[in-house]
Amino acid sequence: MEAGPLDGFYDVVHARRDVRTGFRPDVPVDDAVLRRVLWAAHAAPSVGFSQPWDVLLVRDRAVRAGVQALAAAHRDRYAASLPAARASALRAIRTEAILETPLNVVVTSDPTRGGRHTLGRFARPEMAERSAVSAVQNLWLAARAEGLGVGWVSFFDDDGLAELRGMLGIPAHVDVVAYLCVGHVDEFPDEPELAGAGWARRRPLEWAVHDERWGRRALPGEEPMDLLDSTLREIVPPSAEARDAARERLDRMTKPRGSLGRVEDLAATLSAIAGACPPPVPEPAAVAVFAGDHGVHAQGVTPWPQEVTAQMVANFTAGGAVVNAFARQLGVEVQVVDVGVAAHLDPVPGLLPRKVAPGTADMTTGPAMTRSQAQHAVEVGIEVARDLVAAGNRCLLTGDMGIANTTAATGLICAFTGADPADVTGRGTGIDDETLAGKTDVVRRALALHHPGPADPLGALAAVGGLEHAGLAGLVLGAAALRVPVLLDGVSAGAAAIVAAGLAPNAVGYCIAGHRSVEPGSALASSFLGLEPLLDMEMRLGEGTGALLALPLLHGAARALADVATFDSAGVTDKTGETS
Repeated sequence: MEAGPLDGFYDVVHARRDVRTGFRPDVPVDDAVLRRVLWAAHAAPSVGFSQPWDVLLVRDRAVRAGVQALAAAHRDRYAASLPAARASALRAIRTEAILETPLNVVVTSDPTRGGRHTLGRFARPEMAERSAVSAVQNLWLAARAEGLGVGWVSFFDDDGLAELRGMLGIPAHVDVVAYLCVGHVDEFPDEPELAGAGWARRRPLEWAVHDERWGRRALPGEEPMDLLDSTLREIVPPSAEARDAARERLDRMTKPRGSLGRVEDLAATLSAIAGACPPPVPEPAAVAVFAGDHGVHAQGVTPWPQEVTAQMVANFTAGGAVVNAFARQLGVEVQVVDVGVAAHLDPVPGLLPRKVAPGTADMTTGPAMTRSQAQHAVEVGIEVARDLVAAGNRCLLTGDMGIANTTAATGLICAFTGADPADVTGRGTGIDDETLAGKTDVVRRALALHHPGPADPLGALAAVGGLEHAGLAGLVLGAAALRVPVLLDGVSAGAAAIVAAGLAPNAVGYCIAGHRSVEPGSALASSFLGLEPLLDMEMRLGEGTGALLALPLLHGAARALADVATFDSAGVTDKTGETS
């Protein structure tokens, strides 16, 4: 079939790139071409047809050198705010081409243009700036059609923008919407640079399209997608071929065979998960701390007041908890997820508002959750995993916060393993013997009321689980579907992983037990899943702290597999007396 004009348009759309390298600064942009590109920008729709944008063309090299210095300073400031692994990744990629292009284009927005009664801005004056973005998009597409590369510089904060205005003579009331670097390139990359550099992944379209109501995902012409079911279908066993390749390479590395002990098992596991040998080093990494409250708190299973859950969430987002200290040391992002905190939480950076319900119900008088709530919370976890992986994270760590959540974790572990609550119930936040006996009885009564079991994993989760356990189970499932390792923390993570395994047995292959908590349910959960914890530090804090301490072992295992020479490549004689 002959290609039509629509094919050319979509080719341009899909071939557009945010270009930062490979420019040809010695080749000027032709004036006629530039006029066409600017006309395309000026044809963009605007609120009330006011066209609030102006375009400033900057060619003077001295001026651009000043702008580049300003951008570099702000880029460094941004890098300093990032976790160490993210900062390192940022420094490894080019982020602007201000001097490498012959032309810089500044797109501005004047919110005063159009008078006091411009259509569309009465209630939302910021629509002037937003409509200017459509001019940027038109310019970008037209430039790509003309064979020009465009890179967007986006590091300037308010102070930086004020300084930029001063350098370029832009009035204070005019907003800078985009600073663009424009020029000819040697070639356009096959994929966006940030994707090729591993900084981020593009979200698939089917993740982003909602039909009729939010959360009802469906591409046009297709049936609505069940997020849980579709995720379960995507989970396949880890690669046996990659595991075997890792074992073979480990045996050829310049060391006695097996001398790295369990680190070799870990390296092979990471290869199997990634489906590649060597596997990518699992960084950047993020710990997702799911927070929720529990109705069973009313049964006196802990002396800590329920308000502590919300207070600790505030501590997490302020950076003052143990999980924050460990994460800073390792350069790991901490993402807190409100999946079920009883209190209202104000939005702050680092907190995802994903509340399914303000805590669970009392499992001793009825189900902790409805089946719908349990599935919703699992799907929250799947979404969190997807977003963190799309943002470029190569390893996810589990964290939890919820006063009384070890009671729910104990109930789940007993429900799936058949263990007696007396052998599983632990002291949690440090309860005395009398409270421990009561807590054990609470778990026993809940199990007797609901008879939860592995034949109905979602039903068991709804009956005696917590919203954070459901979220953690979803995190495991979402990561497994994307072939990303999940480093489990303590007893709550173990309980959640058991639920995930009940829903998708292959998900276990993507889990690594970070540590063995002193909570008796932790060892039982790991054993039931066939996982051997990496550390045993006699910890029982939760939050993701044990998983964080184990993360360097994953880094070391992956780096050894990738970086250590083999006997043949190094020309070293192995114990057989042969070299290759």
